[in-house]
Amino acid sequence: MNSSSSDRRSEGFFTGKGFYIVLFLCAAVIGVSAWVMATGNEAMNESELSDMIGGSHRVETVIAPATDDWIDETELAPPEIRSETPAEPVLDEQSETAPTAASAPAVYVWPVLGEIAREYTVSALRYDETMRDWRTHRGVDIACDSGAKVLASRGGKIESVVNDGLYGTTITIDHGDGMHSVYANLDEETAVKAGEWVDAGVELGTVGASALCEIGQSSHLHFEMCLNGAPVDPAAYLSA
Repeated sequence: MNSSSSDRRSEGFFTGKGFYIVLFLCAAVIGVSAWVMATGNEAMNESELSDMIGGSHRVETVIAPATDDWIDETELAPPEIRSETPAEPVLDEQSETAPTAASAPAVYVWPVLGEIAREYTVSALRYDETMRDWRTHRGVDIACDSGAKVLASRGGKIESVVNDGLYGTTITIDHGDGMHSVYANLDEETAVKAGEWVDAGVELGTVGASALCEIGQSSHLHFEMCLNGAPVDPAAYLSA
């Protein structure tokens, strides 16, 4: 009976005002614990913090200087280090390029040995003994014996070997730089063919009498030179 009464009294206590009393006491305990922990952290000094972290760690404090004692940053700049090795000069493209020697003028040899019997003229008219009129002359006539060997004045490619209606058997050489040399009044038989490459001094043929427009003259080689299609004076190019 006593046990049952005691249980009923306990059950009535927790279901009544007693429940709120217990709740209040728990809240009070939690609040007191929080206050103790907060005041304990504030009261922790530097030595306790050092002990917790470990004695081997050192905390350094940096104190900024006062305004009156401020040091200019330029005074703290490291000294300039100068290299003892002189800097290499910068060269422009022209100075880096080695000077090139001027191209030597091409050398032309005489196609036959002899004297110029009739000169080059395109600005003035000269009397033509064969045609019996006054006309220009695009080349030079070099007096020589019939059958004399005719040589390439300069190396180049044989451009053509033709039988011209006025100048007879004619050979033209392309020298590759805009210059062409023309050999006319040759014998019908030639030593070269079109498309061949010849060096200076190579025999092309022999002097003949095939140039009908100059048949009234003594034996000679009619020799012309053209630069980019325009006639030029061969005497200005032939070596002395």
